[in-house]
Amino acid sequence: MKIAALQMCSSMQVDQNIDAIAQAAQAAASQGVSYLQTPEMSVMFAERRAQLDEWATAQNVEQTLGALADIARNNALYLHIGSMAVPAEDGRLFNRAFLFSPNGELLTTYDKIHLFDADVEGDDPYRESDNYRPGEEAVVCPVGAINLGFSICYDVRFAHLYAALREGDANVMAVPAAFTVPTGEAHWHVLLRARAIETGSFVVAAAQGGAHENGRNTYGHSLIIDPWGRILAEKADKSPGLIIAPLDLNLIKEARMRLPTLANRREFSLSVNRHMS
Repeated sequence: MKIAALQMCSSMQVDQNIDAIAQAAQAAASQGVSYLQTPEMSVMFAERRAQLDEWATAQNVEQTLGALADIARNNALYLHIGSMAVPAEDGRLFNRAFLFSPNGELLTTYDKIHLFDADVEGDDPYRESDNYRPGEEAVVCPVGAINLGFSICYDVRFAHLYAALREGDANVMAVPAAFTVPTGEAHWHVLLRARAIETGSFVVAAAQGGAHENGRNTYGHSLIIDPWGRILAEKADKSPGLIIAPLDLNLIKEARMRLPTLANRREFSLSVNRHMS
């Protein structure tokens, strides 16, 4: 099975982004790819809430999903849209991934669970949860011969999510993302390799890369990693493009036999000793 990750520098122009996905799907299909992943917020990359609210109406979302279903159908591949903004019932948005089958059927969705809320000294507080509602359900879905475990960007910092996906029989972990340059340089490769090694799974991480029209600069470096933590393919810069790799499913069995961490895992209690001064 051949899989691909598309690196993009998505804009606020939805039609242009969809055209880029369509061209990549055609190129991937011509090379025998059966699963294509796009980055986080690949359909529309906006920073301001007003821009997202203006676009993320039920009608626009429905039309966009129809266009994406056509891309999957026309190229006879599984199309995994890393995420796009969709309306939530409480007035916020979901950061939602979509998976289409080779016949254009919407197979499943996943809402990003972990949202970045932080107070950084010397900088303004960042509250992703002001605009987005967190998901509440981890998702595993069959994709041909593999079981795909879903996550989005900041999720990669929470190892317990991937442990749960592994327990749900996932053997390929999807991590579409839009890392900033500083965090990407420091953490991107090591986090993704760790998730692969911990779970004995392939990791596929399609990334946003480059200078976006909203002023944000993303890291790129899309990756496909094997269950032993070896990098099979990398877009080793910020420029748009495809990376493709074949998946040898025997490597999953081999890695999990050599490191049977799921079978060896033990429950334990915690004792915290605080010495009196």
